[in-house]
Amino acid sequence: MIDVVIADDQELVRSGLRMMLEAEDDITVVGEASTGTTALAMVHRLDPDVILMDIRMPELDGIESTRRLSRTGVRTRVLILTTFDLDDYVYQAMKAGASGFLLKDATREQLAAGVRTVAAGDALLAPSITRRLVADYCRRPAPNATLPAAVANLTERELQVFRLLARGFSNSEIAASIFLGETTVKSHVAHVLTKLGLRDRAQAIVFAYESGAVTPGET
Repeated sequence: MIDVVIADDQELVRSGLRMMLEAEDDITVVGEASTGTTALAMVHRLDPDVILMDIRMPELDGIESTRRLSRTGVRTRVLILTTFDLDDYVYQAMKAGASGFLLKDATREQLAAGVRTVAAGDALLAPSITRRLVADYCRRPAPNATLPAAVANLTERELQVFRLLARGFSNSEIAASIFLGETTVKSHVAHVLTKLGLRDRAQAIVFAYESGAVTPGET
């Protein structure tokens, strides 16, 4: 069972999300929070698998709440939920440590799938979001910049997997691209995240572009 906390300042929104999620056999809502401060306290008390975090909330907004959770090292994954389809929010949320980004007009199926995805340790990153993030907000390194030592220590195959992952490829897509089994790719992804000290694919994508391992527009 996947335990979920819903953090949103609108009671009607929280009720609707609860109704949609609890219609799923494998998801249960264990708590609701109307402010960022309450959300933080609830995560520490209930230790949920996932928190659905609204961007705009009183006391602490969703991005600062996510940043604070990330710093404390809790296992709870953050799925940012907002009505605002703005690139800056996507970038800030990922930098803060969120594992996914979903708009409030998502269907019940999309919402449930998003919760399952981040609960499993993967990132919920649509290719369109990844492309916009890369194009508009990732800092580009200087042309002659060298790769960080951690990236340089990846094996050739791990670096190949890392670069494909950074472009939003799923494990199955990476496997098809470089002719490996999906289980092997999953193992490479785990090694990459461990070696680079990254929590999940969302952090890996941001790090890949900021470090220069992947360059925007590169094929």
